[in-house]
Parts: sequence; C-alpha cells; structure tokens
Amino acid sequence: MIQEVVRQLPPESTQQAVGYPSLFLLVALGALVPVVPTGALVSSAAVVALHQSSPFSLLIVFAVASAAAFLGDICLYWLGQRGVRSKNGSKWLRTIRDRAAPDRLAQAQRKLDEHGAMVLVLSRLVPAGRIPVMLACLLGRMPLRRFARGDVPACLAWAATYQVIGILGGSLFPEPWQGVVAAVGLTLLISGAPAVLRRIRTWFSH
Repeated sequence: MIQEVVRQLPPESTQQAVGYPSLFLLVALGALVPVVPTGALVSSAAVVALHQSSPFSLLIVFAVASAAAFLGDICLYWLGQRGVRSKNGSKWLRTIRDRAAPDRLAQAQRKLDEHGAMVLVLSRLVPAGRIPVMLACLLGRMPLRRFARGDVPACLAWAATYQVIGILGGSLFPEPWQGVVAAVGLTLLISGAPAVLRRIRTWFSH
C-alpha cells in the first residue's frame, strides 16, 4: 500500500516546489504555536532530500528549517513582549505561561542568570525546553535583539540535530518511506521521553 503511494508521487522538481514552502510554513507555525511536532517534519524532509538527486537538497532543508524556526521564535517572542508590557497581558503571553510548568520556569531562570542567552541553544535541543526559557527571557525583560542573537545558533543547532536524525533513518533503509517512518518514530520517542520520565518520578515519589 505505502509502496504504491510512493510510486505515484509527483516528479522530484514538483516535490521540491511544494515541499520547501510547506516545510517553511509548518516549522514557522510550529514555533509560533507549539503544538506541531516540527522536529519530525525536519527529520522527514531530510529523509526525502537524502534520496533526491540534487546535491543541495539537504542544505536547502537545513536552511529552510532553521530560518523558519528563527522566524517563528522571533514572532512569538515579540508577541510575548507586547503582553509583558501590557497591563492586562495578552493571549500569547498566557499561552506561553500555560505551557511552562513552574518548576521548569524556575530552572530556566536560574540557567539564564548563569549562562545568559547561550542557554537558548540548549533549550532548543531539549524537548519542551524552549518555552520555559523563552518565558524566563520575557520576564527578565531581555531585549528582542539580544534574544535574536542567542536564538540564531539555537535554531541552527536544532535544525542540524533533527536533520541528522532524518539522515540516519534514511540511510538505514532503501526506501524513503521506511526512512521517514523510522525518523518520525525516533523523533517522537526523543520528544516524549522527558514527559514519561517525569511521570515515572512522580509515581515513585508518591
């Protein structure tokens, strides 16, 4: 069934013309509204690019993913800043607050005090680590320009990490769809592991 779908895929040039803009929009949206599994999107795109004939496909996926992640982060931070300045806050600031557990926020604030904007790099690589650090930056009144400087290497490292996951998945299997399934499965496993571990610790603590 899946093999038949793959055989019916459009030509490579059409895939690229549709795929790259779609990847950009989905990753940017996922950064702005943190519910889309953007890591899995990048890994899947890397698998497809690995099996394409163009030598620049992987480089383009990396550039598109990192640029989209940066744009989404900057937009979300800017919207959060408006909420911090406003007397009544904003729905975007409330959304960020709701997604940052108090203990994670306190930990992020300590790390931000110790390491400054460089903690953004680690926050992008740790599952569910981005929002608490972003909220800590907002509450600490970090200027947008300083946040942007720290977010550039964070987005580059994030895109590279999930692209490597996709490349590994694509290299293990001869068919692109097999690599996509493996990459998505590995990405979701990595993303869900911290939540599972926290539940296990909570269960044992009771």
